[in-house]
Amino acid sequence: MSSVNTNYTDIFSSMGFGGTQQADNAGFSLTDYMSIKSGTYGKLLKAYYKKQDADATDETEKKQLSMMKNSADTLRNAALDLMDEDLFEKKKIKVKDEKTGEETEKEDYDWEAITKAVKAFADSYNSVIGSAGESDSNSVLRIGAWLTSLTETNSKLLAKVGITIGSDNKLKVDEDVLKKADISTLKTLFQGINSYADKVVRKASQLATAATKGVNKSGSAYNSKADYNQLSSSGYLYDQTF
Repeated sequence: MSSVNTNYTDIFSSMGFGGTQQADNAGFSLTDYMSIKSGTYGKLLKAYYKKQDADATDETEKKQLSMMKNSADTLRNAALDLMDEDLFEKKKIKVKDEKTGEETEKEDYDWEAITKAVKAFADSYNSVIGSAGESDSNSVLRIGAWLTSLTETNSKLLAKVGITIGSDNKLKVDEDVLKKADISTLKTLFQGINSYADKVVRKASQLATAATKGVNKSGSAYNSKADYNQLSSSGYLYDQTF
């Protein structure tokens, strides 16, 4: 046995591998060999692939939070549109007689514009509730719960203008009821400081902020640039994992 060459440096040198330095073409070194021999390399690989799974989960979470922010911003804008005082003021509306085709002008509320704004609000609200329910962020979930609680508190008033809350916490708009609603009830809900719309604006802004913070937090949790050289040469991931 004494004649067997156990000097690994000499072995790898004779094969063209320069000591502990990686070969130019083979990409394999004495350091790599000793890692394999000791079992360290296998542990590093497990840690590496575990990290890749974590990166994939992190990317999914970031996408969800980004969608949450976009939905929250859309809801905020929709609520602000309802807070526009001009929306609930009488205007000169052109009315066409279905029999004669003659157009006349009268002063009335623009119910088509009001209906469009209310439906846009309901759609954006439902999108936020759906996204918040799928989030893993405690902050997003908490603010989403506050938003549904706020809506529930105003449920009776909302019902008077044709907006009802389903079992899934989402809003449904009855256009026929809406177009017959008392304009003063709509103004109470959607106009002025501390109105329902104003509070939704604030909750939507909080949601957008929470989602942004979540994206930044998850984005800093991992380093997506890990590669073979980092694993085999620095041992950083090994030190941090085991």
